[in-house]
Amino acid sequence: MGKVTATTTPLFFQSKLLCISLLYLFTTLFLALYQSRSPTKCLFRSSPFDPIQTPLFSYPPSYGEHKYALPTHRSSCSSPVFFSDRIAMESCNGVVVVSAIFNDHDKIRQPVGLGSKTLKSVCFFMFIDDITLKGLYYHKLIPQNSTGYKVGVWRIVKVSSKKLYENPAMNGVIPKYLVHRLFPNSKFSIWIDAKLQLMVDPLLLIHSLVVSTNADMAISKHPYYIHTMEEAMATARWKKWLDVDALTRQMETYCENGLQPWTPDKLPHTTDVPDSALILRKHGLRSNLFSCLLFNELEAFNPRDQLGFAFVRDQMNPKIKLNLFEVEVFEQIVVEYRHNLKKFGNIEAGDGAQIQKNQKEKISTFLFEWQQLP
Repeated sequence: MGKVTATTTPLFFQSKLLCISLLYLFTTLFLALYQSRSPTKCLFRSSPFDPIQTPLFSYPPSYGEHKYALPTHRSSCSSPVFFSDRIAMESCNGVVVVSAIFNDHDKIRQPVGLGSKTLKSVCFFMFIDDITLKGLYYHKLIPQNSTGYKVGVWRIVKVSSKKLYENPAMNGVIPKYLVHRLFPNSKFSIWIDAKLQLMVDPLLLIHSLVVSTNADMAISKHPYYIHTMEEAMATARWKKWLDVDALTRQMETYCENGLQPWTPDKLPHTTDVPDSALILRKHGLRSNLFSCLLFNELEAFNPRDQLGFAFVRDQMNPKIKLNLFEVEVFEQIVVEYRHNLKKFGNIEAGDGAQIQKNQKEKISTFLFEWQQLP
């Protein structure tokens, strides 16, 4: 009879727990190595509708696009400015995302989280002036010999300097509130201040904040203020508008013509003061009328659009359907950056001190008068 040879499993492989641990270790190391070397930083991209993960545009280091990020808390209805690229603007017949930079006040920021097919149905337009264009030339973001400008997803539209307001902030109000006139065939629009970077696909935002709520317009609540007078006092206190006498006349005009402080009687409107850095609209009778009426107020008084918001909303007819969403939602869908830092120009030291003294006296008077109101 032959001798039976017994085969024994090496001791190293007898422990099931050890084998499973080794398998887990090697798998984890492989996936970590794959993700670190993958340009998309994404393990699985099975769906064609997954968000685009790669940067949409590479900025030169001198442009400083990602500096100074802030943790957030949160007359007539026709444009007085002639725009080029009219054909492209009129051919945008779905959703348009609009922003503006005047006087080189901000930097162009690319949206993130876009779906792979979003750019086929969403237009991105950025309006700029000559000063901003020179800054883009300086940082070599666009070639000087080009007739059509584009930076990442944004189509750049240069506005003729001859037809601008003297105040750059008022120039930004035109695409902000007359967007339905500039893009007459668009069904929805999103205004985003240039200090913000969009972090969510525009189509998702329109559906969740406008369509699903059956709203004409969606806009965030202000993180601190509820009453228009609070915003007016803050505007004077923080010198957001230096002509305090004009602010006083504006508030007196609104109060004389029916503006009331916010009370529960104004529900479902939960505030009189929005954060208008992000506005989502369904273009239609009510939202178009609201935008035109508010533009008239801004042209008549000043470009601080939060001051005239409640007055127009409460006085207009038909009433606009607003979705005043929470500040926490705002913080999840945008990232806020600082404006470009600017000097005061050629004001002499003595003149500057006198100007500040006069402004402080006017602000003190303004605050005292409104605090005496019942």
